[in-house]
Amino acid sequence: MQLCVFSPALSDMSLDAALAYLKGLGVEALELGVGGYPGTAHADAKKLVKDPKARQELLDTFEKHQINLVALSVHGNCVHPNPEIAAKFEEDYEAACELCGQLNVDHLVTFSGCPGDGKGDQPNWVTCTWPTEYRKVLDYQWNEVLIPYWQKAAKIAENGGVKYVALEMHPGFCVYNPDSLLRLRAAVGDIVGANLDPSHLIWQGMDIVSVIRYLGKAIHFFHAKDTEMHPEVANRTGVLETKPFDKERDRAWLFRTVGHGMSEQKWKQIFGALRMEGYDYALSIEHEDSLMTPREGLESAIGFLKRNMIRQKMEGALWWN
Repeated sequence: MQLCVFSPALSDMSLDAALAYLKGLGVEALELGVGGYPGTAHADAKKLVKDPKARQELLDTFEKHQINLVALSVHGNCVHPNPEIAAKFEEDYEAACELCGQLNVDHLVTFSGCPGDGKGDQPNWVTCTWPTEYRKVLDYQWNEVLIPYWQKAAKIAENGGVKYVALEMHPGFCVYNPDSLLRLRAAVGDIVGANLDPSHLIWQGMDIVSVIRYLGKAIHFFHAKDTEMHPEVANRTGVLETKPFDKERDRAWLFRTVGHGMSEQKWKQIFGALRMEGYDYALSIEHEDSLMTPREGLESAIGFLKRNMIRQKMEGALWWN
């Protein structure tokens, strides 16, 4: 597995400076934001696809610092019910797909997106089955919007050179847990898989080792990010949290730097489960910890992963014979 960082945490630095900083910390790989919600601080897919010289300069910068470019990220909502918003996300997505092929990057990370109810211009994330109109909204979203869109979008990705479309299972979007991920994968094909970010699943009550064993080969990418639960709040308010992230003491949970939520032992079990299920790609640190600066958070997470991640491939051992 490769020790990786997701680039938005260093958006205040140039790409050259960010890679030099990460190389000095022992990081091996970068997940590069190229549009959509991750922004374009270090790279803009829509510009790069039209500029061979800029693409070569980008690759030369990675080569200079001996850092692997392992994924392009373009999280967005291409099925947004507002056509103008959807079109902007779609432009970024299609450019990122083409850029993957130009840069020889196999992995593209994004969201499934979330449509509306067919009548308004705002996304509608359905979390219950009654009253029955919610089921009707779900049927519309999946059968009339989401599946047809991703059947088309998967072909765009494949034609662009993408081998793995990693959808982050994120509340607020139609794919937010393993079952919804596998439902879309079954309808679209194996090019679609999971970007497994534990932080979004922990507060929903999932055991990450169980999730890994359940998804198996459907895991295309992994975000190393943690969540700290606050039972004294969750026990009285539940976990569907809408308070601002800077109201830390009032929230039922917080995103934390990896190792500051779940125990070290649990993370070791997660890395073992990933190995058992055949995942041997990047562990990409995403910093969204409101209690720690990006530098402190990244450096803490890098040290934690260095101590606990599994790096070497098993080629066989005497005791297996």
